[in-house]
Amino acid sequence: MLRLKNITKRYENIIAVNNLSLEIPPNSIFGLLGPNGAGKTTTIRIINQIAGLDSGDIFFDDEKMKPAHTEIIGYMPEERGLYLNMKVGEQLVYLAELKGMKSKTAREKINFWLEKFKITDWYNKKVSELSKGMQQKIQFITTVLHDPGLLIFDEPFTGLDPINTEIIKNEIRTLRENGATIIFSTHRMEQVEEICEEIALINKGEIILRGNIKELKEKFKKNHFLIEFEGVLPEHIEEYKIIEKFDHSIILEITNDEDSNLLLNHLLKSVKIKTFKEILPTLNEIFIDAVKGETDE
Repeated sequence: MLRLKNITKRYENIIAVNNLSLEIPPNSIFGLLGPNGAGKTTTIRIINQIAGLDSGDIFFDDEKMKPAHTEIIGYMPEERGLYLNMKVGEQLVYLAELKGMKSKTAREKINFWLEKFKITDWYNKKVSELSKGMQQKIQFITTVLHDPGLLIFDEPFTGLDPINTEIIKNEIRTLRENGATIIFSTHRMEQVEEICEEIALINKGEIILRGNIKELKEKFKKNHFLIEFEGVLPEHIEEYKIIEKFDHSIILEITNDEDSNLLLNHLLKSVKIKTFKEILPTLNEIFIDAVKGETDE
């Protein structure tokens, strides 16, 4: 769906994006991550043609990106782009028409989304009268209203309570099921784990990590196992590297599957095992380790 080839963007003496190449698989929810100042927002602005390139190319469906492609992109920025003194309905119509929609079609789609979110009463309210969470819902509608093939969400759950966060998550999944390709950017790693399959981690304008989340968890795991039990552990347990130990639980480092099976069989002779599982790293831990590794270098 989208391919970035050796793109570079400078701001005076700062290189915001440095010879970056990336392919976004079609019909996927792809996590674009990075610490503050890493270059991810600049990359998103380049894709949206808000910022120009110094060098490199962008391809959309194997066609070199051109201005007309912005009509099939939906972008929800972290900072809301709504006009506070405009009424919700007239603003939605206006923004839909900017994306090439006819007024009648736009109004039909607007009614569909307002009814879907059960917010039809907001049509004639000014945006300034709405809470931050309500404004975020309107921002979401403006992003998806024209049925874009590529959607870019930058911190889409800001200001939303847990119930509305779940509603928007489900809508994002539905959009993907209906054929959209989605780029998802956030600092909330648990949200990325929940809805993305693949990620790219940018730092200092370059990609330092790229891949399937499950495969990355396997790659970064530390062979740590959590054991929860009832009874008294045998002395043999001291032969393993103990990471943490409590009254009825212990975390050990076990280097291979054979050792873990032997240990489990041995423990079952002395204690009742309630939990025996490998601890895989969270995406947040992988993120920190990867960025820290780059800094240390």
